[in-house]
Amino acid sequence: MNYSRFLTSLALSRKPSPIRELTKLLVSASPDLIFLAGGVPNPELFPFKSLSVSLDDGSEIQLNSNDIKSALQYTETRGYPNLVKHLKELQKYLHEPPSTTDWEIVVTNGSQDGLCKAMEMLVDHGDYVLLEEPCYAGTLSILHPYKPKWLPLSGDKDGLIPSSLKQALDNYKGKDTGSPIEKGPKILYLNPNGANPTGTSISTPRRYEIYKLAQKYDLLILEDDPYYFLQFGEEKSPSFLSLDTDGRVLRFDSFSKILSSGLRLGFVTGPKELVERINLHMQVSVLHASTLSQVLVSQLFDRWKIDGFLSHSSKVSTFYEKQRDHMAAAAEKHLKGLVEWHMPSGGMFLWMKCLHVEDTKAMIMERALPKDIILLPGQAFMTDPNKASPFMRAAFSLATPEKMDIGFAKLAELIREEIQLQRK
Repeated sequence: MNYSRFLTSLALSRKPSPIRELTKLLVSASPDLIFLAGGVPNPELFPFKSLSVSLDDGSEIQLNSNDIKSALQYTETRGYPNLVKHLKELQKYLHEPPSTTDWEIVVTNGSQDGLCKAMEMLVDHGDYVLLEEPCYAGTLSILHPYKPKWLPLSGDKDGLIPSSLKQALDNYKGKDTGSPIEKGPKILYLNPNGANPTGTSISTPRRYEIYKLAQKYDLLILEDDPYYFLQFGEEKSPSFLSLDTDGRVLRFDSFSKILSSGLRLGFVTGPKELVERINLHMQVSVLHASTLSQVLVSQLFDRWKIDGFLSHSSKVSTFYEKQRDHMAAAAEKHLKGLVEWHMPSGGMFLWMKCLHVEDTKAMIMERALPKDIILLPGQAFMTDPNKASPFMRAAFSLATPEKMDIGFAKLAELIREEIQLQRK
């Protein structure tokens, strides 16, 4: 892979921070190193001397005086070394990246931080961007300032439709000027499992088709997969990273849905040359993700190992699967004939289409809150935010089954009132 065609001039111009490079020495140095490089506070002056965190199994993580000094100090930009070691083992166990290209990991402040930096690395003003529509609103917000030329793709209950991708790639030329565009599409953004907002997962056969198209048209795949561990059912679909023989997948993982959203920890896995560019960006922006969060998760992995982490993830997935079933039952009870939906295969969301309402925005943003319910209108997930949308997204992560039932009863009432308003 020649990555130069994918990188923006800004990404190519980034240079290592000398201070950040020296911090690596501080983290891994022998006790005899006399560190006079400066900029590092003396941990003896930190007011925090120990920390104890209780786990749900009754055990505790204890950070003693030496642990807490490390947890509250600067660390390497790519991540706290012991955590990086665990994450590499996890990715190898789950995905076994087959590419002969060297792959690397960088720990980020949540996966969206990594995604934001990746977009700056890969997208110039006016570039083409391939993505399935509807699309995660956070990704659209990242991309809007670049004023991209959107190439929205179609999906169904089995995720992105490969023929939609092929058609978009075949037809983009001459779209604006009637002649071939010199700089064609180069990135494909995917939310492959329990997608936000649709709840769909790309079927395994389609994943192979999509990867072959990425090879044929020389695309980078941005695999944004925060719901990987929230796939419902026994079998998990193969990740695009696990199919990546070329080194054309940049994968974004998150601990937010599994361990804690407040820890703000995610990690990017992919070709070393691309991950290093994200690392250079972090060196001059956030320096590194929270060391305290990284040390806590690192010690959790020390205790749990991979099997323990996967066992915990399975419990979380089972909870959300039951929540999904409760919401689907409430929808069947109250919304049948008013909306249509498909059963989410993972994630946290039920994506619904109002059958008799052309645009849900005013209904939700102006008239839902007085009834003590709130959802998100479909417009929030579209490349054109001004286009009417009959869709809406409900989350089943927080509400109890009782509140889901009450909420959907109120939503049915709201939709009927909206239908009457439209008829006047």
